[in-house]
Amino acid sequence: MAKIDQLATYAQERAEKLGIHKFDLYGATVDETSVQVDQGEPKQVKASNRSSITVRVWNSNHTMGITSTTDVDPNGVELALKTAYEASLFGVKEHTPDFSPEATLPKTDIAAEPTAPAPVSTLIENLVAAEKALLSAHPAIKGVPYNGLAQRDLERFYLNSEGARRSESRSVASVYLYSKTEEVGKKPRSAGAFRISRSVDQLDIQGCLKEAAEKTISHLNYQKIASGNYRVVFSPEAFLSLLGAFSNLFNAQSILDKQSLSTPQSLGTQIASPLLSVCDDALHRSNVGAETFDGEGTPTRRISLIDQGILTGFLHSAGTAKRMQAQPTGHANMGAKVTVSPHFYHVFPGIAAAETYAVATAEKVIWIDDLQALHAGVQALQGSFSLPFDGWLVTGGERISIESATVAGDFRALLQSIIYVEPIAELTPSGICPRIWVESLAITGVLSFQVPWFFASVSSHDPCP
Repeated sequence: MAKIDQLATYAQERAEKLGIHKFDLYGATVDETSVQVDQGEPKQVKASNRSSITVRVWNSNHTMGITSTTDVDPNGVELALKTAYEASLFGVKEHTPDFSPEATLPKTDIAAEPTAPAPVSTLIENLVAAEKALLSAHPAIKGVPYNGLAQRDLERFYLNSEGARRSESRSVASVYLYSKTEEVGKKPRSAGAFRISRSVDQLDIQGCLKEAAEKTISHLNYQKIASGNYRVVFSPEAFLSLLGAFSNLFNAQSILDKQSLSTPQSLGTQIASPLLSVCDDALHRSNVGAETFDGEGTPTRRISLIDQGILTGFLHSAGTAKRMQAQPTGHANMGAKVTVSPHFYHVFPGIAAAETYAVATAEKVIWIDDLQALHAGVQALQGSFSLPFDGWLVTGGERISIESATVAGDFRALLQSIIYVEPIAELTPSGICPRIWVESLAITGVLSFQVPWFFASVSSHDPCP
């Protein structure tokens, strides 16, 4: 807190010198190290230290200007304040952003102090060992083309001229392994896994390795499937990626911009099966990257979005909350325009299901593990999607890898067609979620030469965690 107090002191001094009475600052410092390997040798080692501050200034006419800087010393802050003040003379006069009314309220404290970073040599050794083990898991696995081990220390702060003071720091480590097979007379098959923790020594590298190997091996004996309507079970990561693609359902800024599937009147309506409940919970105990306040200094909290199928909440900034006569929810991102985005989804069962389902006893069910090309195959304003996927046809509990296929439908109809939400949740990069069962979706078996170029050439897999 000493650093933010010092920053607040000289920001206030320079603001008074410039005749500025109302301002706020949001900033972050990131110290990051990441490594990639290839066939037992380091492929890429990156280290960076980045700092930035976003400064907003209001003038006597109540219009606002904004600028950003990477120079966080007194002279840099003074120049940013001056530039933002000059920009405020041209600021918008309608729906002008303002301080969050909750910027000075107490926030939840989380015991997440930064951890000591591991040496780069340790990162390389761990990743080389994981690559070697993955390559030896099966003779068909010939490479791990995408892999990465990274650690990051992050410090964030917010302050304003009315006395708000927020700061927090945390450490995050992550590992990503994505393997590829080569067999004579067969198409290459691939699969990946991801893990995240607070430090490298707590990272479940063995669990990531085991999952990547099991998934890759399970795709070796693949088969074509007939096109048709199938009962579908989504993996937690697949369902959350689809939920994220249609997050405009809950985004108050998108609603005000008329870029959403919802309207202000949608609150209280049934948008999903009563078996489904969804919250956005930045402070969830499983959220390694938990944030206790947003870019406007509003404390974060658990926000109910869907309760037993009923739309119960939107995600707000201070500005959208004011316009919709609601309360800020702690989801604002500071920038040239204040935007709204989710933190960490928590998906769980709503009412008790009349009938339960299990993969072990499933018959002719499509298990979708990973959705691809969401940037190209999602029509977020129409609610429709058509996406290639990796997955299996499950019959009698046996998984048969699907050679190539797409799943298509309407997301709102999908939500209404949920027939089971499993009780056991899994942690993913974007939230915690169980497997989700859907009564019926259109599956198209696709031959390799029929795959559109934009599906064939773009993968949703990131080379770096």
